[in-house]
Amino acid sequence: MYAVEVRDHIMIGHSLPGEFFGPAQGMHGATFVVDVAFFCETLGKHAVVVDIGRAHDVLKKVLGELNYKNLDMLPQFKGKLTTTEALSRYIFERFADALKKNELGEDSRGVKRIRVTLHESHVARAWFEDGVGA
Repeated sequence: MYAVEVRDHIMIGHSLPGEFFGPAQGMHGATFVVDVAFFCETLGKHAVVVDIGRAHDVLKKVLGELNYKNLDMLPQFKGKLTTTEALSRYIFERFADALKKNELGEDSRGVKRIRVTLHESHVARAWFEDGVGA
């Protein structure tokens, strides 16, 4: 299995309502290092998994919509918890859509899985991973 991973980061504000979340119930900030990994079994005609430049462009676009934002105020998260796990799924879905639209280059047609990892700190991370494509 081949893999390519791109990385960036975001700074967000949000709250996680409910006693379960303890002090995180209140408004607080978070900085996430975000990794997006693409997996395929065979390489395309250019011997790459995805076009890394295009993958970085999509990542910057997706994260740009969240960076320095209060997630509690964004319509796509209305009534939803913005846990690290939920955010990784949200970013995954945006990349799965970009893959369907061929925004990651022609070689990306072989991508079988995508994993989105959000690093909360040097000791904690969460991810969402699933199959994509045909």
